[in-house]
Amino acid sequence: MKRPPDEQTRRQFVLGSSMAALGLGLSGCDPVPPGRYTQADIELLALQRSIEDAKRGQGPYGRHVYAGYRGLADLPWFGLDADGLLRLTDPDVPDSIDVHCHLGMSVLFQPDLDLQAATPRVKHLLDCDRETPGCPLDLDVYINGNFSEQDLDDLTMSTIAQATWGSKFAKTQTIPNLLREMDSMRIQQAMLLPIELGLPFGDNLTDDWTAAVNSSDANQRLHVGLSVHPRSDDAIQRMRLDAARGGRIIKLHPTVQRFYPDEWPLMDIYAEAEALGLVVFFHGGRAGIEPRSSHRYAMPRHYEAPLAEFPKLQFILGHAGARDSEAMIALAARYNNAWLGIHGQSLTMLETMIQRINSDRLLFGTDWPFYHLAASLAKVLITTDTPERARLRRKILRENALALFPGLWDSF
Repeated sequence: MKRPPDEQTRRQFVLGSSMAALGLGLSGCDPVPPGRYTQADIELLALQRSIEDAKRGQGPYGRHVYAGYRGLADLPWFGLDADGLLRLTDPDVPDSIDVHCHLGMSVLFQPDLDLQAATPRVKHLLDCDRETPGCPLDLDVYINGNFSEQDLDDLTMSTIAQATWGSKFAKTQTIPNLLREMDSMRIQQAMLLPIELGLPFGDNLTDDWTAAVNSSDANQRLHVGLSVHPRSDDAIQRMRLDAARGGRIIKLHPTVQRFYPDEWPLMDIYAEAEALGLVVFFHGGRAGIEPRSSHRYAMPRHYEAPLAEFPKLQFILGHAGARDSEAMIALAARYNNAWLGIHGQSLTMLETMIQRINSDRLLFGTDWPFYHLAASLAKVLITTDTPERARLRRKILRENALALFPGLWDSF
């Protein structure tokens, strides 16, 4: 359902304020170059939402709505333990590798955050279990579509808090809590993807997370990637240093870092990534909850030039294009160096990916701590619940990641 204009305006004001607090600025009055973002693009996002809403539960897997993340215990692969913790209970499900995770953030003024602390439960940024019963969790919509205006406003305020007074959510998004949730879902390894935000100071997530993982002795299970801001003068030097300490994947986020993926200055970043043997992980497409002025950077057509210009460089298109999944799937079908991160997509859209894309290029990811790890895992299990798809399940959950990052996990 389309939000009333007053609600849209209110959310954009709050979100805009948070981005300004992080020093990211919205640049909403900047002129948009011709063809970069059109009225048709704007209308398409609204159309995508309305079509999804109208067709929810009518796809090949029918209706799958659960009472929060804990409600996934109703599925045959999961259960609740004595403490009410959701667990993967089916021993036949292969152990998995998560290529899309984060930790709690402390940036800008760097409020106190102990990444080594354990807490009784994780407060996910979009927390479907904060009440009992949990929020209705529909697996056949893009995952953000499950959350209320209040949930999204809480996410916005948490974003501000991570840079200012400290976030009660971030304080639970720690290494011990991630490992505990990984254990409960039998996720063997996870890739942590920092983002360089372009702040005037306090913008050290790559270094902070690397130090935290090393000091916790968790580097056998957690691999910290790297990030640079594309407009930073020392981006290439930073890439070399982080690759030298073992980083294998670089996160670039067009809507947060505010760049078009096909800008020519970015080509130096891609060339260096190829020389260093890195994999580029893009946030792909419009999620629909970011500032509207940043939507223009993430249109799928802006990702095509890097794929074409660097055929030997491997790119992961995160979220499989988010709400722009149809166009991103079509793009990935044309380029053998495009991999799709499946996180966030509905059951119907995951089935579309399976039908249209080489199954060797689909990657399991969860975007933790935005959501519980099981929210993504459940969709893979549902769509591969036949004997004929047992191999496909193994590919998505682990084998494709092993192929994309040869030797990475062998050293752990």
